[in-house]
Parts: sequence; C-alpha cells; structure tokens
Amino acid sequence: MEIFEYFQKGGPVMYLLLLCSVCVVAILIERFSFFKKAGKNIQKFVDDLPSAIAGKPFAEAASSCEKENNAASYVASEGLKAAAEGRDAQLALDMAYNNAAAQMRTGMGYLAMIVTLSPLLGLLGTIFGMINSFNIFSLQAGQPLAITGGIGEALIATGTGLCVAIFALVVHTYFAQKMDRILTCLDNTEAIVTSEIRKRG
Repeated sequence: MEIFEYFQKGGPVMYLLLLCSVCVVAILIERFSFFKKAGKNIQKFVDDLPSAIAGKPFAEAASSCEKENNAASYVASEGLKAAAEGRDAQLALDMAYNNAAAQMRTGMGYLAMIVTLSPLLGLLGTIFGMINSFNIFSLQAGQPLAITGGIGEALIATGTGLCVAIFALVVHTYFAQKMDRILTCLDNTEAIVTSEIRKRG
C-alpha cells in the first residue's frame, strides 16, 4: 500500500514512467530471446566454417550451414546459395548481413529514447510538484512543513525517472555488447565465404 501511495504522490507523470518501465521489461524479454537464438554456438560455427565449406559444392555447403540456426549461419547460407545459383554472392552476403543487423537493432532505439526521456519526465513531474508546493505555501503561510513536505513529494518523480533511465541504460548496454559480438562474427563469416568463392574463381 505504501508503494501505491508514493506512486500517487509523484503525480500524473508517474503513469508515463510506469509505461516506460513496462516497455523496457518487454524489450528486455523479447531481445534476450532473440539474441540467445541469434548467438547460439555462433563463435564455434565461425571457427569451423572454413573447413566445413572447403571443397564442398556450394549447394551442399549452404544446406550444411542452414542446420545451425544462428545469425552467422543465415549469412553464410545466403551467400553460398547465391553462388550455387549463379547469382551475385557478394550482394547476397551484404543483404543478409544488413537484414541480420537490422533485426538486432530492433528495440535499441526505443531503449535509447527511454534513457533520455525518463529523467526529463521525472523533472517535469518535479516542476509540477514544486508549483503545487508553492501554491500550498502561499495558502498556509507560517507553516514551513507544508512546503518541505510538498517538495519531498515532488522529488519522487525525479527519483523514479532516474531509476527507469538507469535500468534502460543497463539493458541497452548489455544488448549493445551482444550485438557487437555477433556483428564481428558476421563480418568474419562474410570474409570466409567470400574467400572460398574467390578461390574457386
């Protein structure tokens, strides 16, 4: 009950901050599931890729890559399939890489926005609370507790906004590091497949 009372004292801005925190949790759950799948055994796949596709027909190598369900296997299989079909393999690799990168960036912009927006919402709530506090003080002159209590309540929005921003920043940083690691693997995958295709002329 005490938490709900604090929530109400923070003012209407608290509902927006609650919405922001719910969005962060939703993105956290969805992105965690996505990155777990996209990065599954990815480093081992990249390490084994040169020997796995060396000398094999492109179609067979592509089928072999598709058995591994991660971002690097997707990029490799798209490039090898294009080579097997006589299409532009480099274009296929680039498009697959860009598609995978775009999927990994999904939700990251919203997290960055919430990191910036939450403290501003908290500040806005504090400003409204301060205005109300001074209005109370003007009506109840000679009662210093009226304004100090009002300021304390006004700062609830600021504190909540900072907590939401910190949470969103931690989540954003965690997934940004995951994305960098996977993108490095994708770069290496593209280089390996391109090298193998060039070897065969």
